[in-house]
Parts: sequence; C-alpha cells; structure tokens
Amino acid sequence: MPNLSFRGGDLQRWAPLLVLVALVVFFSMVNPNFFSLKNFARIGISATPPLMIAVGATFIIIMGSIDLSMEGAVAVCAVVFASIFMALGGTLGGWGWLALPACLLVGAVCGLVTGAVHVGLRIPSFMASLSMGFVGIGLSLMMTGGDRIRVEDPLFRSLLTQRFLGFPLMVHVAFVVLLFAWFIQSKTTLGRNFYAVGGGEDLAHASGLNVRRVRIAGFALAGVFYAFGALFAVAQLGIAETATGYNFMFVSITSIVVGGTALWGGSGGVWNTLVGVLIVNVINNGMIVMGLPRYVQDGVLGLLVIIAVVLSTDRKSLAFVK
Repeated sequence: MPNLSFRGGDLQRWAPLLVLVALVVFFSMVNPNFFSLKNFARIGISATPPLMIAVGATFIIIMGSIDLSMEGAVAVCAVVFASIFMALGGTLGGWGWLALPACLLVGAVCGLVTGAVHVGLRIPSFMASLSMGFVGIGLSLMMTGGDRIRVEDPLFRSLLTQRFLGFPLMVHVAFVVLLFAWFIQSKTTLGRNFYAVGGGEDLAHASGLNVRRVRIAGFALAGVFYAFGALFAVAQLGIAETATGYNFMFVSITSIVVGGTALWGGSGGVWNTLVGVLIVNVINNGMIVMGLPRYVQDGVLGLLVIIAVVLSTDRKSLAFVK
C-alpha cells in the first residue's frame, strides 16, 4: 500500500506552488475578471523579461553567490542591440537580425567580466556585481547620451503583438529558453558543477573541480539570460534606454527566493524560479485589479521576501546568521 503521509520536507518543496494556486484562487474570488485568458496573458507579458533575468541569476545563487549586476547588464544589452539593429536597417527582415546574436554575446561578455572581477580580484560577489552593475548603467548612459532608441520594426514587435493560444509569442519563446536553461541545469556537467560548488566549495575543490572556472562560466551564462531579458523588454516597450533594466534586480532576486531556491546555494532551480516569478507577478496583477496603490504593492513584496525566507529555511541547522 503506498505511503500517503506528507512529510515536512515535501510541504517545504511544494509550498511555493501551493502559494501560487492559493493566490490565483483568492484573487479570482475577489474579482472574477482576474481568472480570464486576457488577464493571464497580461501576467505572462509582465513576467517574461524578469523570468529570463531571474533564471540567469538562479545559476549564480545555486553556486552560493549572488549577482546584482543585472540592471546594468540589461541596459547595456538593450542599448547595444537597438544601436546595431537600427544601424543595420532597423528590421529583422534585413541584416538587423545580426543584432540578436550580438546582444547575446554582449550579455555573455558582461557576465564574464563580472565573474572575472569577482574571482580574479577575490571580491565578494555581491560587491563585485553591484559595482559592475553601476558600470553598466554608466556605459549605457554614455552610449545613448540619455536618449531613447526607438525600435518599431513590426516583425520584431510581433513578439508582443502576435498571439498563439491567447498568449504573445514572447511567452512561448521564453518557455523554450526556460527549457534550454533546465537542460543546462540538469543534463550538463556545467549544471551539475553549479550544485557541487553551492553544496560545498571546499569539497568541490578537493574533488578536483576548478571552482574558479565554474564561477566565471556561471556569471557568463547568467549574462546570456540577462540579454534575453533585455530583448524581451525592448520588444515589450519598443524602446531601449538606460532605464530598461530598472527594478529587475529586486524583482528577480525576490522571485528566486520566493520560488524556494536557497540563498546559500546547492538547492533549487529554474522551475522554482518560474513559480517565484509567477507568484510575484500574480500578486502585482491581483493588487492592481483590486485597485491598491503602488506603495502597498512594494510593501507586500518586501514582506513576501521575509516570509519566503522564513518558510523555506531550516534555521535550526544554522549555527549563526551573518
């Protein structure tokens, strides 16, 4: 006879998904308009760019580090993409498509530099990445002079305007990218090495793993996903500017934590991040539907992070909190 008992560990693992379902039920009861395909499409649109960025940051947090450079990296990627895109004709139907791989390459370079600064200079990841984020913001401001670059190509904007099964194309493309992230996480040596480093860096090093190289590769990989986030953000807004990455740092880190990925590494993954991003966006959307002011939304998200860490952390196993 199968064992139907529900252990505490199971509850902790499934808690984010249960919270997501409970939120959908709650907001649907408060306002029936919430539970509609049209509203879910809105949630999908708002969730797509932060999902890509949060997926990239998930690899860093699995290693036990943290990356706060995403806002700068997204700004640089968006501005570089738009500049190259417009210089090559401003349409995906011509040579403008070359701006897409160029954007991904720039994202990888941004991450590579951040990782190299963190590992090479032995600077804590939060300080190295925060500093590189400011560098990115400054670089994007220097390239644009504070102006906005408009991207109005109908073919590129079809990521937002064209729909399949009720959802914009960007949602479907983002899901394919998410599957790619899951493949890296679960089916590749690099993905397994992320968990090995996060589970215990000294043990990983003793077993012959080049921890420094894995960390740098992780930051470079995260940069590629930041570039995807930048592309979706430009497709969503139709403009690229220094503020393109605004607020993505808080939303992505919040989503990762709420989804159940431990901040000290070694556990969690991209599916947890997907649930976390959906929780954050469902709450945002639900509070808008209820007509609550913006400052209440920000306050709720801040409290959500604290509650998520309390519920997802086995604090009895911690000798001290630093």
